[in-house]
Formats: sequence, C-alpha cells, structure tokens
Amino acid sequence: MSVIMFNLRRLQKNRTVRYGLPMLLLVVGGSFGLREFTQIRYDAQRIKKKLDPSLEAKVNTQKQSVMLEEEYEKLKQVNLDEWKNIRGPRPWEDSKEFQDQQRSNLSKTE
Repeated sequence: MSVIMFNLRRLQKNRTVRYGLPMLLLVVGGSFGLREFTQIRYDAQRIKKKLDPSLEAKVNTQKQSVMLEEEYEKLKQVNLDEWKNIRGPRPWEDSKEFQDQQRSNLSKTE
C-alpha cells in the first residue's frame, strides 16, 4: 500500500504528468468538442436554407436558361460609345440629390 502511495506522490510531482497531460487532454478533447459545435452550426444552416415546396416550385419555374449567344446579341445592340460614367455618392452626400445632379449634368452635355 505504501508503494502505491509513494508512486502516486511521485507522479503528482512529475511536471509532465502535472502540466503536460491536462494540456494534451485539453487539445485533443477541444478538437472533438469543436467538431460537435460546428456540426450543430452547419445543421442549423441546412435547415434554414430549405424552402417551402410551393415557393421552391415558383423559383424553379422562373429560372430560365441564359444562352451566351442571346446575351451577346443584346450587347451588340447597346451603343457603348455614348456611355457616360456616373459615380456613386460619397457616404456624406445625399444619394438621391447627388444622382439627380449627375443625371441633369449628363443631359445638359447631350
């Protein structure tokens, strides 16, 4: 019995057992715990993304396949030589007022 007590006290004084073993348990156990928590997060996102079947049917019917040639033909019809760049408002500027001013300046130049 005293031999067991002696060995336990020796182990308690050992720095590897005292500091290394808890650290190793924390790192390994933490990785398993993180995996479980992140899995909960992804499961919640998957549930949130599911649409109502009637709404999903409407969304699927509205999707149209876009052909590259059709888009190219649309772009060929646009006159890019007369295109003017209108910059967006700065955060401190009133957006509606600034856009109206930019449009009026654009119409004056034409």
